[in-house]
Amino acid sequence: MLKPRIWTHGSGGACSCFFRPASTRSYATVAETSPPSSGEKGSFAMRSYKPRTPGIRHLRRPINDHLWKGRPFLPLTIAKKGQGKGGRNSTGRVTVRHRGGGHKRRIRTVDFSRLDPGKHLVERIEHDPGRSAHIALLSNEQTERKSYIVAAEGMRAGDVVESYRSGIPKDLMASMGGVVDPGVLAARTAWRGNCLPIHMVPIGSQVYNVGSRRERGAVFCRSAGTFAIVVSKDQDSPGSKSDKYVTVKLQSGEVRKVSKDACATIGVASNPNHQHRQLGKAGRSRWLGIRPTVRGLAMNASDHPHGGGRGKSKGNVHPVSIWGVPTKSGYKTRKKSNTNKFVVAARPRNQGKRRRAKQS
Repeated sequence: MLKPRIWTHGSGGACSCFFRPASTRSYATVAETSPPSSGEKGSFAMRSYKPRTPGIRHLRRPINDHLWKGRPFLPLTIAKKGQGKGGRNSTGRVTVRHRGGGHKRRIRTVDFSRLDPGKHLVERIEHDPGRSAHIALLSNEQTERKSYIVAAEGMRAGDVVESYRSGIPKDLMASMGGVVDPGVLAARTAWRGNCLPIHMVPIGSQVYNVGSRRERGAVFCRSAGTFAIVVSKDQDSPGSKSDKYVTVKLQSGEVRKVSKDACATIGVASNPNHQHRQLGKAGRSRWLGIRPTVRGLAMNASDHPHGGGRGKSKGNVHPVSIWGVPTKSGYKTRKKSNTNKFVVAARPRNQGKRRRAKQS
C-alpha cells in the first residue's frame, strides 16, 4: 500500500545532507499537469508517487480524497462470476477478445431511471470498479430506501437531490400560483444532481445520463466527464410529431433528437480527469481484467492473415482483421440505407476530413 510521506528539504547548510532533525517524508506528491493539445484549456492536478519501484515511476492518478474508504452497500451489489469475465457469451464462445482474469469485483446496481419521487440525501460518494465515473449512495428521506446513481461532478456527501420525472410536486406548483412559470420552474428544479424530464431543462444546460425514450433509463453520457447540451425544443402545434422531441448535442459532435419525456440529470458526470490517468505498468491492466493485445504481424500464418513470413512482412496484403475483414484506410462498414432517423447531424468521422471536403 502506498502510504503518504512528507519530504522537507534542508536549508542548504554544510551538514544538511547528513542531519535533518525535523525531516518527514512523503511518497505521494501532487503535480500540476497540463492537458494534451486537443483544444482543452487550463491545468489539473494529478497524484504522482516517489519512484521507489519501476511500476510506480509513471503512475498518475486523479485526486479523489472525498471517496468512501469502506465497502459498498452490499444489498445493491451482485457478485461478478462465471465465464462472462473472460469475454464469453452464454454458449462459452469468446465474443470479446483480450478479456480475462482481473481482481474479484461486485457489480453495483445503478438506478438509471430515477422514477422514485421525493428528496434524496447523498450519504457518500463511492468508487465503482465497473465504470469510470463515481457513484453516489442515496437515501430517500421518507422511506429511507437506498439506491445508487451516477454522481455529478462536485456532488458531495450531505447534498440533497430530487427527481421530477413523476411530475411537479404540489408545493412547488402552489408556490407558482397554480400556473407553470418556466423561469421559476428552472430556478427551483435545475440544480446539480436533479433528474428532470428533458423538456423541463433550460436550453443551453449541461446534462448527463440522458435517456432516449420515456419508458427507458439513461443511455447517453454515462461515463466519466461526459455531458450533453440541450440545443433546442420543438415548439410546434400540440399533438404534432415534431412536438415530441428535444434536440441535444453529444460530446462526439452528434446532434440527435430524444423524447421530451426522457430523463436527464443536471450537471457533468463525475471524475473528469479519468482520461488522463496512467497505469504505470502492465500488471495494473491485468488487475482490471484486460489481457494483452498481440499484433497480427507477430503471429503465425495460421493465426492471422498478417502472420508468417521472414522478418516483418505481412505478405503484401491490405490491412485486415483476424477474420479477414478489411480495416483501416477508410473502409466503410455502415450502410447508407439504414440511417438513424433520430440523428439530426452525424458526428464527424475520419478526423473531419470528409466534413472539410464538403465545406470546401
